[in-house]
Amino acid sequence: MNHLDSFDAAGRDALVSHWKSAFDREPPPRVHTGLMRRVLAWHAQVQACGAKISQARPAHPTSAHPASPALRPGTRLLREWRGATHEVLVLPQGFEYAGKTFTSLSAIARAITGTPWSGPAFFGLKR
Repeated sequence: MNHLDSFDAAGRDALVSHWKSAFDREPPPRVHTGLMRRVLAWHAQVQACGAKISQARPAHPTSAHPASPALRPGTRLLREWRGATHEVLVLPQGFEYAGKTFTSLSAIARAITGTPWSGPAFFGLKR
């Protein structure tokens, strides 16, 4: 019988014990034993392959649409569209165009063209 089969036969107390040793914490409250078996089996497979498991959680963004990290505040973007030159100023938390503040380049591209555009593509930042 291999290690994965032991999860199928284990009761709740044994699964909780395996969980604590695998993750250094209690399982979530009221977690179903079927889910515990699947998570523990996945963890055992990852360990067998020698991969590391990250316990880190994804960071929450501080704003809905921050300026691209590649674009520093103060950067000016120029785009010629139908004979007119459009200038955008990169702000710490957004973009300024025509005296208004926008949260995304796509919103500015839409304001200029009247159609949905990828802002980075419209301004030549992405190909």
